[in-house]
Amino acid sequence: MFNKITNCAVESALKAGKILKEGFGTSFIISNKIGKNNLVTEFDKRSESIIIENIKSVFPGHVFLAEESGNTGIATSGSVLWIIDPLDGTVNFAHSLPIFSISIAAVQNKEILCGVVYHPILDELFVAEKGKGAFLNGKEIKVSNSDDLESGFLVTGFPYNVNSNPCGCIEHFVSIIQRGIPVRRLGSAALDLAYVACGRFDGFWEINLNPWDVAAGILLVQEAGGLVTQYNKEKYWLDDQTMIATNGKIHKQICDVLSRCGCGINNNPLTPFFKGEF
Repeated sequence: MFNKITNCAVESALKAGKILKEGFGTSFIISNKIGKNNLVTEFDKRSESIIIENIKSVFPGHVFLAEESGNTGIATSGSVLWIIDPLDGTVNFAHSLPIFSISIAAVQNKEILCGVVYHPILDELFVAEKGKGAFLNGKEIKVSNSDDLESGFLVTGFPYNVNSNPCGCIEHFVSIIQRGIPVRRLGSAALDLAYVACGRFDGFWEINLNPWDVAAGILLVQEAGGLVTQYNKEKYWLDDQTMIATNGKIHKQICDVLSRCGCGINNNPLTPFFKGEF
C-alpha cells in the first residue's frame, strides 16, 4: 500500500513505541533542557536511537533532524531529511499521563513525503503518504465537517520558554475562549494535528513550534482534507512562527480571530534548525 520510505517510518515508530510503552509508569532519569519544565528522559533518547538506527539500516545515505540529537548530516538538494520527535509529550510521560506520541516525517525538496504519528498507549497509528491519503490503523480518515467556529472544538499549546515568549500566547487563547469555544491543551502537538486529521478536533493553533513537533502532523491534516497555514493565511513551512491547522471550513474564521492578536508575533521565520537545503 505504501512505499518503502513510509513503511520504514511505520516500522521505526512501532519499534520505538514498544520501548516507550515498556517504560511508561516506571522509574527513570529525568533532566531539564532549556526552558522551564522542558524535560527530557532516558526514554526520549532510547526511542530516538532506535528510530535512527532502524532508518539508517534501510537508508544509510539519508540525513536526520531529531529533537535530542539535532542535525546528523547536511541536507542537500534532492536528499531525504528525516524529522523525528521520539517522544512528543515528555512532560506527560514523565508524570505518568498517557498522552504522548512518536512523530516521524521524511522531507525532500521542501515537500513532506510521509508522516507517521504513533500513540503507543492507545496503539493508534496515524499514517500519511503524499498523494495517498491519511489513515488511522489502516482505515482512511478525514477532517471534520464543522463549518462554524463558534460551535467548533479546538486544541492548542503553549511554549515552554516563557522568557522568550513573555505574552505566553494568552491573548490568542483569550480571543478564542471568550467566545465560549471549547479548547483543550493535550501537551503533544503531533497528537493535536493527528486528531484534527481524524476529525476529533476541528482546528489547532500554536506559535514557535519546532519542525519535529509538526512535520508528520502537517501531512496528516493535508492528506485528510484539511488546511495548514500561518496566521496570515500564507502557506506554512517548518521554520515559520505561527501555525493554524483546521478542517478547512473554519480556517478563515480562526485566522481572522488570531491575526488580530499580534502579541509576540512578528511574522519573521524562526532561527533555522536545518543545515543545508531542506
